[in-house]
Amino acid sequence: MTKQRSAPLLETERLRLRAWRKEDFRPYHEIMREPAVHRHFGPEPMGQEECWRRICAANGGWTMAGFGTLAVERRSDSRLVGNVGLFNAWREFEPQFGDEPEMGWIMATDTHGTGLAYEACRAVLDWAEVELAPTPIWAIIATANEASFRLADKLGFERVTEVDYHGPTAVLRRPAWS
Repeated sequence: MTKQRSAPLLETERLRLRAWRKEDFRPYHEIMREPAVHRHFGPEPMGQEECWRRICAANGGWTMAGFGTLAVERRSDSRLVGNVGLFNAWREFEPQFGDEPEMGWIMATDTHGTGLAYEACRAVLDWAEVELAPTPIWAIIATANEASFRLADKLGFERVTEVDYHGPTAVLRRPAWS
């Protein structure tokens, strides 16, 4: 049985990871419109409707699955700089992840290369290793996204296969912890 829970508040040296709020919508939509961000999701920026659905799904994941994604804000100025977390997307390709979580991260362009994505992802993985039963964690990355591959490698993900999912996409898996 899935443990229902609320999104936790996770803090790192430079970041605060927290539940999504309605006022995050516009800043998040702006991040999703940045060319260096959306180019790995498709040729066009994400529309408002899809962006809103993602935020709502992120909050709903905590109730439905016991995990979800979190808004990432910089502690120094409380600015929303991205999202990181675990979710179930029930994607239409093999391998199916089933109830095993998928990890994703999206960070504003001005944070790229600063280590903030690693810091945020590490906080989520540390939380998962305490709060969830040992489980593999999956990820998908557009094959052209070299920066995300470097991050995934540092986080312990390994390539499993490649699929055609909105273009060439690698499927990665992080083994269950003990």
